[in-house]
Amino acid sequence: MASQRDSWLALTVEEPLEPDLPICDPHHHFWDREGDRYLLDQLSQDLAGGHNIAQTVFIECHSMYRASGPVEMRSVGEVEFVQGVAAQSASGQYGPTEVAAGIVGNANLMLGASVQPVLEALQAASGNRFRGIRFSCAWDASPEVGSPSSNTPGMMLDSRFREGFACLQRLGLSFDALVYHTQLNELADLAAAFPDTATILNHVGRPLGVGPYAGRRDEVFADWQQGIAAVAQRENVVVKLGGFGNLISGHDWHQRATPPTSWEVVETIGPWLTYCIEQFGPQRCMFESNFPVDKASYSYTTVWNAFKQFSRDFSETERAAMFQGTAVRSYLL
Repeated sequence: MASQRDSWLALTVEEPLEPDLPICDPHHHFWDREGDRYLLDQLSQDLAGGHNIAQTVFIECHSMYRASGPVEMRSVGEVEFVQGVAAQSASGQYGPTEVAAGIVGNANLMLGASVQPVLEALQAASGNRFRGIRFSCAWDASPEVGSPSSNTPGMMLDSRFREGFACLQRLGLSFDALVYHTQLNELADLAAAFPDTATILNHVGRPLGVGPYAGRRDEVFADWQQGIAAVAQRENVVVKLGGFGNLISGHDWHQRATPPTSWEVVETIGPWLTYCIEQFGPQRCMFESNFPVDKASYSYTTVWNAFKQFSRDFSETERAAMFQGTAVRSYLL
C-alpha cells in the first residue's frame, strides 16, 4: 500500500537520465520503525526507477539493535541484521544491484580503548562486508537543531574519544563523520591527528538551515566554505555529495504541493557541490542518496537525475569517480 509520502512523490515523475551510467550508492539505511519501514522491498522499489545502481553501502541508523546483553555490544545486532539483508540481495531475487556490498556499523568511541572488543565483534558479524563505523559527533546548542542526548561540544577533541578512534586504524577500519557545518574545523583537527585513518565526511558537512540558522543561508554558506576548505586539506578525508533532502537543511521542499524536479534541486544544491569538488577534487568526492531520509524531499530517480545534470560538464573520468570509483575505493568494495 502506498504511503502518503509515496503518493506525494508520485506527483513529480521523471525518466532516468543516462540509465547505463554505473553508480555505487554509498549511503542508505534500513529500518523498521512504527509507521515507517524501509527494508529491502522498499529499497528495491526505489532502485526500480531505472538508474544503474551496481552496489550500495549501508550506513548505521540505530536499527535492529540487540534487546539485551552489554549495552556497548547491542549495535552488533544491526550489522547482523544487514548481513542477512545483503545475503537476500545476493540471491538475485531482488534485482541485479549488490545491496549492502559494504556495511558501516556503530560503536561508541567514548569508550576509549575499551571499544576495541566491540569493533572486533562488528567485524565478526560481517567478515566479508563490514568496513567501518559511524559514530555521530553532531552537536549544536540550539534545541531546534537537535543533537543526540549523549553528544557534547568538543567530542572530537576529547582524549577518551581519540583513544577509541585510534582503534580504528589498528583494525583497518574507516570512520564516517556525521557532524554539523559548525564543527568542520574540529573534524579537520581530528583527521590531521590520524592521517592513516580513512575518514568519510557525510552530507557535505551538514550545513544547517533550521532554528537559529534559518534565513541565514549566505552566512551559513560562508562559514561552511571555511570549514570545508580546512577539512579538504587532509588527504585522508573524502566527502559525500548529498544529504540536502534532510529537513535539517531547511530547504523545505517537503512543504510544497508537488516535489521539486531534478533541475530545481540542481539550482539549489549546485553551489555547495561545486565548492566541495573544487576543494576535494572529483577523486575524493562521491554522490550519495541518503535514502530514505532524503525521501522526505524528492524521489530516488529525481536525486540521481539531479547529480547527473549537475555533473554533465565534467570529464568521463571525473564523473566515473564521483558516481562509483571514489565509493568503491573508499569502502574497499
